[in-house]
Amino acid sequence: MAPGEAHMAHPICFIENLPDGRLVLREEALAVLQRIRQPVVVVAIVGLYRTGKSYLMNRLAGERKGFSLGSTVQGNTKGIWMWCRPHPHRSDRTLVLLDTEGLGDVGKGNTQNDAWIFALAILLSSTLVYNSMGTIDQNALEQLHYVSELTQKIRITSSRDQSQEDEDSSEFVRYFPAFIWAVRDFTLDLEINGRPVSEDGYLENALKLQKGDTELIRRCNLPRLCIRKFFPSRKCFTFDRPTSRKNLRRLEELEEEDLEEEFLEPVARFCDHVWETSTCKTVPGGQAVTGAMLANLAKAYVGAINSGEVPCLENAFLALAEIENAAAVREALSRYEEEMQRRVALPTGSVEELLRTHAECEREAAGAFMARAFGANIKKFQDELTHELNWKKEEFRQRNEAVSFDRCMAALENLSHDLESGVRAGRFSVPGGYKQFLEEQRQMVEKYRLLPDKGVQADKALEGFLKSKEMEANSILLADMALSEKEKEVEAQRVQAEAAQRQQELLEQELARKKQLVEDQERSHEEQIRLLREKMEEDKERMKEETERIVQLKLQEQKKLLEEGFYQKAKDMEDEIRKLKENNNSIFAICMGTLEKALPYLKPLADQGMQYYMFHNMAKAANTSAAASAPEPPKGAGPTKK
Repeated sequence: MAPGEAHMAHPICFIENLPDGRLVLREEALAVLQRIRQPVVVVAIVGLYRTGKSYLMNRLAGERKGFSLGSTVQGNTKGIWMWCRPHPHRSDRTLVLLDTEGLGDVGKGNTQNDAWIFALAILLSSTLVYNSMGTIDQNALEQLHYVSELTQKIRITSSRDQSQEDEDSSEFVRYFPAFIWAVRDFTLDLEINGRPVSEDGYLENALKLQKGDTELIRRCNLPRLCIRKFFPSRKCFTFDRPTSRKNLRRLEELEEEDLEEEFLEPVARFCDHVWETSTCKTVPGGQAVTGAMLANLAKAYVGAINSGEVPCLENAFLALAEIENAAAVREALSRYEEEMQRRVALPTGSVEELLRTHAECEREAAGAFMARAFGANIKKFQDELTHELNWKKEEFRQRNEAVSFDRCMAALENLSHDLESGVRAGRFSVPGGYKQFLEEQRQMVEKYRLLPDKGVQADKALEGFLKSKEMEANSILLADMALSEKEKEVEAQRVQAEAAQRQQELLEQELARKKQLVEDQERSHEEQIRLLREKMEEDKERMKEETERIVQLKLQEQKKLLEEGFYQKAKDMEDEIRKLKENNNSIFAICMGTLEKALPYLKPLADQGMQYYMFHNMAKAANTSAAASAPEPPKGAGPTKK
């Protein structure tokens, strides 16, 4: 099993339907979905009870047994059951099958509960299968009355009232699944007016509007209009009876040869169509939904229903984006730390080496974040990620310096052991002892410089060590009777000049280090802006493609209405198409506007770092003595932890 998969040997209850009408998400099912990191293709089936929905879902799962098949007049499936299976054609996706409780069960007596089951099947799926018996006639269409109630059960945005949503239902198409009508026990010839038609042609003919303006005609046309409006992508399959009536009760036990060919052939076509054409569940903008994201969407929808509210798609996706983007930040930080630990051996030979590895790991972390993040609030979470990565970089830098310094000091203590022993034994407290002391110290320093893998604090550690020995050296100098007072004075000046030179070199190294940090900060800033722009452009292209697909389907629908003579409805369809295009443009304009507004606030971050470097450069020019030290940087120049 590939990472991120969670395939199940048998179905489990996903959403339990309690006797009092409340819906409860089962923790076991949520746990399964939370483990699925792959995009999911979600196929849900709805329809009247005792119409064989579960058998079709078992065939999609590639099994004869799985979802429970009933053999009595009572509905067998309660609530919504789930089965996660390997996708037959795509190893990078998981197939999630949802078998729903039969609609219209006389033993339940709660039509509102049926409506919510139907709405949840639409909200959670990328392909919806409606299963019915016999033919597609007026009675079958009236049994699908739930589709005409969708605008009362689902809201696109919380900013508009219900009447506005009823009038402007074009946006529902962005969120709704592809639609398949499965007609079971179909025994008629596929002919209309003596001419053969395809199964899709049969469905389209059944969905033709009746002419007239009476209340009866309007009521007859309502389910047809809703199906055509909400599901412009639709397909039909007709199935003969699978076997004799007496064998139906043990249908899942029958071998293939025991089933009718007129049933097996359309079943095979149905399964192939679903496997080959069903797309991943997506959120607006085209971001693929993973199993974990599907679990969070289900929580949002069921929570709204149980609280007496109408599920709002905008609110659900905003909440999902917050959860997913926060998880994307955690994943990116974890990736960064793992890669840094794997690639960096402390201490590094230079700051540049550490920053180069940091840049590589930062790019991988940022790429992982962008691959998972979505929604209008990406910028906020990208800032959080950048802030945390900066501090992790600083932590690695400090650890790098600490490891280097400790290693260098240990080496110096080891190399200076003989020198220290000589000082304690008074070996240098003789005429000419100072010269001997300097020679042995020089040899020790040369050995130290030849040691490998000392890291970035080699010079600073040496300077600290030499400075700590200045009093010893000065005492030996003053006690050396072989030197005149004048020679001692000259030697003291030489020592002071060398110390000043070392201090100046350390200052220059520090300034060079700060410059490298500033340049790395600017690089990071530019890369983050580039990534955000690319993400926005990708979202724009996906939205454009999604809108074009919907527009093409709507244009086909408009053409059919014109051919049927419904000119006003065709005009209404034209208005829907215009609104779809306008909404697409406005959504992208808002996203790009958010980015452009953010740019002025991002640039000062790098500018402050450059200010830090320039300030220290001025300090370097103004301070030429060994004792000179760089002043404090301007307020706000360095990083500040949140």
